[in-house]
Amino acid sequence: MNKVISADGTSIAFERFGGDGPPVILIAAALCDRTATSALAEQLARHVPVITYDRRGRGDSGGIGVCTVQREIEDLGALIAETGGTAALYGHSSGAALALHAAAAGLPITKLVLHEPPFTPTHDDEDQHQRQAAEEQAARQQAEAIRALLAEDRRAEAIELFLAPTGMPQQMVDQMSNDPAVLAIAHTLPHDPFEVVSASSRGGATPAEQAAGVHIPTLLLCGGASLAWMIDTGTQLAAAMPNGHHHVMPGQPHIVPPHVLAPVLTDFLASR
Repeated sequence: MNKVISADGTSIAFERFGGDGPPVILIAAALCDRTATSALAEQLARHVPVITYDRRGRGDSGGIGVCTVQREIEDLGALIAETGGTAALYGHSSGAALALHAAAAGLPITKLVLHEPPFTPTHDDEDQHQRQAAEEQAARQQAEAIRALLAEDRRAEAIELFLAPTGMPQQMVDQMSNDPAVLAIAHTLPHDPFEVVSASSRGGATPAEQAAGVHIPTLLLCGGASLAWMIDTGTQLAAAMPNGHHHVMPGQPHIVPPHVLAPVLTDFLASR
C-alpha cells in the first residue's frame, strides 16, 4: 500500500499492480473500497499498469466528513500526478459519475471508461422538467432519511434504505447491510451516490450536457442483462460525446466478472 497527499492534506491510500508506465485508475462504486476492484486489477495488470485506491473516507484513506465532488477530483489529480502525470480512468456505477466529473474538470486523462453510471436518461419532451424535478426531490428525501439514520448510528438500516429500491435481491441486501466492511463506510452514502450524481454537482447541467464537453476517447460500457434505463443512459451519453463509443456486453448484469470485463477494457485501452 502507498499513500499520496491530496490538495487539502488528506491521505489517499492506493495500490499499484503491473509494471511501469501510464496506468489505468479504477474508481469503485458506492459502499466499496479498493478491495472491490482488486480482482479486476489483477486481470488488467497482465497488460497495463493499474492503480486501485480508497476513495476518501473509506478504507485506509483519510477524509471522513469532508467528502465533496471537488475534493474527490483533487484526490484523483494527486493520484495521477503521483503515478506518472497522465492516466486512463475506469469508473463503475457512481464511480463512473465521479470519473466523468474528473474528465469534465480537465484532469490529464488519456482514456475514459464509464461503466453504467446511474444517471436517469433524459428525453426531449414536455414532461422532462417535471420528471427530473420529481426524481431529484425523491433523491433528496432518501438522502435525508439516510443521514438521519446515520446520525443515530443505525448504519445497517441506512444501507438497507439505500439498497432496497435498487431491485437487489433481499438476501444480498441483508448480507451487505451486515457486512462489517460495508458498515464501516456507510457514512459516505449521503455523498456517494447522492451528491456525486446530483444535478447540483454538474451546475444544473444534464449528464449528457456535461458529457458533451468531454473530448477524451470514452467507452460507455453496459451489461445486456442490466436495467433498460442504464443501457439507454449509456447510449445517450455516447451519442453526446465527441469521442464516445457505446458497448453492450451480452448477458452481463450490473456487476461483471473480472475475467469477462478485463478483455473488454484491455482492448479499449490498447486501441488508438
